[in-house]
This record gives sequence, structure tokens and C-alpha cells, in this order.
Amino acid sequence: MSRGRQIATVSALAVASLVFVALFAQRHGFFDLNVYYGAVRFWADGGEIYDFVRPYSTYGFTYPPFAALTMLPMALLSWPAAIVVSSAATVLVTWWLLRLLLGPVIAAQRWTPWFVVAVALCLVTVYEPMRETFLFGQVNMLLLGLVAADLLLFARKGSRWAGVGIGLATAIKLTPGIFIVYLLITKRWRAAAVASGTAAAATLGAAAVAPDASREFWTSALWDTDRVGVLSFISNQSLQGVVARLTAGHPSKALWAVLVLAVLAVWFVRSRAAVARGDEVAGLAFTGIIGVLISPVTWVHHLVWLIPALVLLVERGFAAAPGSRRRWSLLGLAGVSYVILSSRVVWLWEGEVGGVGTLLGSNLYVWVCLALLCCTPLGGSAAPEAAAQLGNVDVAAGGPVRRAKAVRV
Repeated sequence: MSRGRQIATVSALAVASLVFVALFAQRHGFFDLNVYYGAVRFWADGGEIYDFVRPYSTYGFTYPPFAALTMLPMALLSWPAAIVVSSAATVLVTWWLLRLLLGPVIAAQRWTPWFVVAVALCLVTVYEPMRETFLFGQVNMLLLGLVAADLLLFARKGSRWAGVGIGLATAIKLTPGIFIVYLLITKRWRAAAVASGTAAAATLGAAAVAPDASREFWTSALWDTDRVGVLSFISNQSLQGVVARLTAGHPSKALWAVLVLAVLAVWFVRSRAAVARGDEVAGLAFTGIIGVLISPVTWVHHLVWLIPALVLLVERGFAAAPGSRRRWSLLGLAGVSYVILSSRVVWLWEGEVGGVGTLLGSNLYVWVCLALLCCTPLGGSAAPEAAAQLGNVDVAAGGPVRRAKAVRV
């Protein structure tokens, strides 16, 4: 395709995606960003940050004190400036992440890098979790960027800095802590220790700077489930949300526990297999998926963590033989998943509880998560360095390779 046609194609896609967003996206008025902004300004003016409640709502600040410290500079900005800074940061991190994830397929297919990334940006604009992240003013992409940089630029190379990004993301919002568990089950002991130490240091540092806020968060705000919303709300696309929508009463904790254990078992096997084959992107993808599945609350905007899995399906689909069943299966799964996750289809069942139709329709995003967890293929091949990470010695620590165990899936 000539450069002129590439420019015309990107321009047309950009217009189409913006028209789609203008016509179909829900307007949230940067609601979550407004909560962060109001909370840190309230805190800067002498109030207790966890006492803040956004006017005309029941929502307050729900993140750890370290997150409040990282957001504190917003108190110096006007509201329009805060929107611009937040939006620009989300766009830049999204562009960087797509460039990083798409690098292998661009190289393999000899595509034009700027064109492929531009097309991907247009497509991700339509993707509902990304739309919601942007229009709520959420921090999801920034956290995904921290974790991806850690795993794909540092951990994969055995850097001494591996784990810092995961630790910071965990200190900002607890759910990325699942990636510390990922480092542990794949026996990257040093990276796991660095991540845990970074999270602990950031948390203790916040406690030293803001002891009252830290005491309030860890003893009260963290355990107040009313601060995050109703578990059965349709936007909660986690396994807990599935269970909560089964009946109008209290969700079964036993059923939720069984489901969580089942998906954790799949994740454990697949993640270890990914690392044994040197496929860190698959490990990132599987762990992002499991994080949203097992979290008690996974709002739709949290599903940006599925982006690595969708990119992997595209990459491995194009790597398969042209016209083969494998190619069409992988690209088909990527396409169907993308369309479902961009469609807002689950909202057709908003407010409904019970019944087979509701079970299937209201949890469609959960079913997509499960499909991606089970069906996203592994790449790479087992190598001594990767396999040793599943044995008794951490190669990054300089030890010899002994009794390596490669798991095949």
C-alpha cells in the first residue's frame, strides 16, 4: 500500500472511530478523575482524604495513600488542566504499549510501523474498556504500562530493576499485586522480592508522610465495600459479578471460591508454560486476564488488561500458514472478542438477575476473558534460561541450570 493510501486509510479510520465514540459512547464527564481531583484538593486543604465524597454521589477515594501522594500535584492544577494532563498521559502510554506489543508482528509481516500502530490506535479508541478508561479519567492504562515495561523490558532481560514497576503499580492500586504472585509461581525470586520491597517501601513511605490517611485506609476504607458499588451491577464483569447476578440475594462465597480456584489452576499451568517457552507477553496477558477474573469488582474499564491477549491472537494468527484453519481460528477469536468487547452488549441485561439468558448475556465479557485465558496460544520455544526459571535456580541470580522443568500446554 502506498504512503498516500496509508494516510487516507488512517484518516478514514480516525474519523469513523471518533464518530462511533460521539454517537455511542457514554458520557462520564471524567467522573473518576473528578473524584481523584476533588479528593486530593480536599486533602491539600486540610481534610481527611477518605472522608471526601464527590458531590451528588456516594463515591470517594478508594486507592491506597501512596496513590493519593502520586496524584497530589493535581491539587495545583485547574480542572481543565487536570483533564488535559490525564488524557495526554493515557494516550501516550497507549501508543507506547501498542508499539511495544505490535513490534513482533510488524517485523514478521514487514508492515509499516507507524501505519499499523495508527490503525491499532483507531481500533482501541472504539474498544469499550478503553473508551470507559478515557472518558472516566481512569488510571488503568498507566498501571498496565508500568507492569508491561517491567515484564517486557526488565524482567525478560534479567535486569536488577525488574519488579520495580510492578511494585509501584501495586502500591498505587492493590490489584496489580497478582503480578508479584506471577513472578513467584514462575520462580523469578529476585524480581518478586524487588516488587514486594518496592510496594512495601512505597506504602511505608506514604504512611510516614500521611499517617492518618494510612491508618484510615488500612483499617477502615479498604474494607468498606459500599465505597466501590454494588457487586451485581452489570459493569462488574468478574467471577464475583457472575455469582452476584445468579440470584437476588447474597452471592454464594463458596461458589465464587470454587470458580476462582479453577481459573487460578488454569492460569498457573499456562503462565509457567509461557515462561518455559520464553513467552513473557503471554505471561503478561494471562496474568492480566486472571487479575480481572478473580477481583471481586472488575468494572468494564478494567478490561484494558485484555489488550495484550488480543494483540497476541492477531500476531499468532498472522504467523500461521495463510488460509490455514489455525490462522482463521485465531484471527476469528480476536475479531469476535473485539466486537463483543466494543459493543456494550452486556448492558442489555442491566438490572436483571437470574435465568439462563441473563447468565449468558449479562456475563459475556467474562466468557470472553475465559476464552482468551484458555485459547490464546503460546509462542517461542523452551530455552535453558527460561526453563531454569521453573526449576530450582534463578538464572538471573547467576546460578547454574539444574533440574529444569518445562511445562507444555
